[in-house]
Amino acid sequence: MTFPVPGLHYTDKGLALESVALVDIATRFGTPTFVYSRAALTAAWQNWNAALAGRNALVCYAVKANSNLAILNLFARLGAGFDIVSGGELSRVLAAGGTADKVVFSGVGKSRAEMAQALRAGIHCFNLESTPELDRLESVASELGLVAPIAVRVNPAVDPKTHPYISTGLRDNKFGVAFEDALALYRKAAASKHLRISGVACHIGSQMLDPAPMAEAAGKVRELVEQLEREGISLDHIDLGGGLGIRYKDEVPPTGTEYLAPLLRAMEGRKEQLHFEPGRSLVGNAGLLLTSVEYLKPGATKNFAIVDAAMNDLARPALYDAFHEMLAVTPRNAPPVPYEIVGPICESGDFLGHDRALSLAEGDSIAILSAGAYGMAMSSNYNTRGRCAEVLVDGDAVHLVRQRESIESLYALESILPA
Repeated sequence: MTFPVPGLHYTDKGLALESVALVDIATRFGTPTFVYSRAALTAAWQNWNAALAGRNALVCYAVKANSNLAILNLFARLGAGFDIVSGGELSRVLAAGGTADKVVFSGVGKSRAEMAQALRAGIHCFNLESTPELDRLESVASELGLVAPIAVRVNPAVDPKTHPYISTGLRDNKFGVAFEDALALYRKAAASKHLRISGVACHIGSQMLDPAPMAEAAGKVRELVEQLEREGISLDHIDLGGGLGIRYKDEVPPTGTEYLAPLLRAMEGRKEQLHFEPGRSLVGNAGLLLTSVEYLKPGATKNFAIVDAAMNDLARPALYDAFHEMLAVTPRNAPPVPYEIVGPICESGDFLGHDRALSLAEGDSIAILSAGAYGMAMSSNYNTRGRCAEVLVDGDAVHLVRQRESIESLYALESILPA
């Protein structure tokens, strides 16, 4: 049996990740807990690195996928740059040992304070997504007496054929600048003494399993680059985003080499440095959510396994109706029963999986796979629930990389009215 999470296997103690039994993690750290594999994180990075061997390229990890300091630190040690979408993420990258000169700042709503923070830090580039954003950045840079390196994120109107919530390259998406408007924005930037044109950027969506849409977008980006050249505007880099999908159920995603090959062909002969910003493909299958069964509740039409994880811990099923494979940590010699896997939150939308055939008893643990991306990063404190602990497995060692939140910490910043 092969699992989407590398290094996951059954032993005489049940399901294990690398050389550590998950039942031991549940006993030591409690549940729900996110569990990551250092070996899987490293292998995913090497997949991208190998696909770009011999190329002038910078791989910037998309911090929004999973912003734990230990994971950021690991990628920094491996040589990664970072793609951020907030000032908070910049602070995390620097705290984790990343360097500002490898940071690309994306996102449609950068505040003046975030721009100033990034300028003072000396980031590599701002990806601009509108004329008002360009005007604001120019103003902030002028006030600070600095020059802001910029790229314009262009919207190629290419359908990535993914979930509409994670599609970013269509005309009705909020992201990017329409191709027909990009040249005017570059001309405006070129006339400013507080902006320095560094590159062009394009990202059309996430969880892409077919490289063809991004290859089509890359061809359009190249046409724009050549148009800019004719205008006398040269670039240092071309940013082609991320978006490579992973296996959640039965998908067969391309390898890094397969995904990048048509993009690299589209840029053949160009001398600019190529930027890529993978997130999900680096961390998604390197992690799982470990949860335990509180109650088994038979119903008239459905059986419910009520677990201690919930939609506040893993929002993707409720938000996207996303599928995550589930495995019993300790196999039982009993016929599997179809269960609705649900949490304790007071919402009918609080489900983690539908109709899962599992052999379970109360107190058993379940591993919810492929939860390394957009799991902890999207979690919340809904119903005044403390967020999970996070641990990282390294061979036979386990490191606590985020403590479980105490209930007291959730209202520590609040105050009651005076008498």
